Amino acid sequence: MNDVSTRRQIMSLLRTKGRLTAQSLADELKITAMGVRRHLTTLERDGLVKAQTQRQPTGRPTFLYSLTEAGMETFPKSYDLLATQLLDVVRTREGDARVNQIFAGRMDQLYEQYAPRMAGKNLAERVAELARIQEEAGYMARWEKVPGGYLLKEQNCAIYRVACRFQDACQFEIELFRRLLGADLKRVEHQVKGDLACTYFVPENSLHPKNSKHGSNSHRTASR
Repeated sequence: MNDVSTRRQIMSLLRTKGRLTAQSLADELKITAMGVRRHLTTLERDGLVKAQTQRQPTGRPTFLYSLTEAGMETFPKSYDLLATQLLDVVRTREGDARVNQIFAGRMDQLYEQYAPRMAGKNLAERVAELARIQEEAGYMARWEKVPGGYLLKEQNCAIYRVACRFQDACQFEIELFRRLLGADLKRVEHQVKGDLACTYFVPENSLHPKNSKHGSNSHRTASR
């Protein structure tokens, strides 16, 4: 059993059984308590496990280990499936226009949330900040300077299942980027179309002076 496999089993036990001591984990895994503590130290360092002191009537206190919120999030979730099913219900009952209103509302909400992070930044700084925003949201985003502009690349689509069924979600994402950057951009790779990443090219001369403070408020239709 390798270290990664052992740590995953420790996390699975904490997920299914709740708080456990190192000795209890050792008994379950048939390894030494010292070995378990070594793995727990790594998991604590990575922010996946936390320890809580439990005082005993006599003797030394015992440490109970449990998953952190970040640790809980490492287990499979069906949020995207739930979102897709809910949007299917909305489309069936109220039509595509209502679905688009939902996407537009989400775009406006994200814009209000992130626009302050763009204040006072030039275009390169905005592209870098947008990459950080997307990285925080789980998109595995990075950016680079290329001839004539900038590339923003997302290696992981955090809403892939939704985007496959409702591709308007991708159009609203492009519009959100335009508003946050206060600039134009073009998608040059698209995971929904089979590419390995979603990649956007932002021309370096595309910053609109009138949008330099908070970005555009227009709801333009995005294109590939």
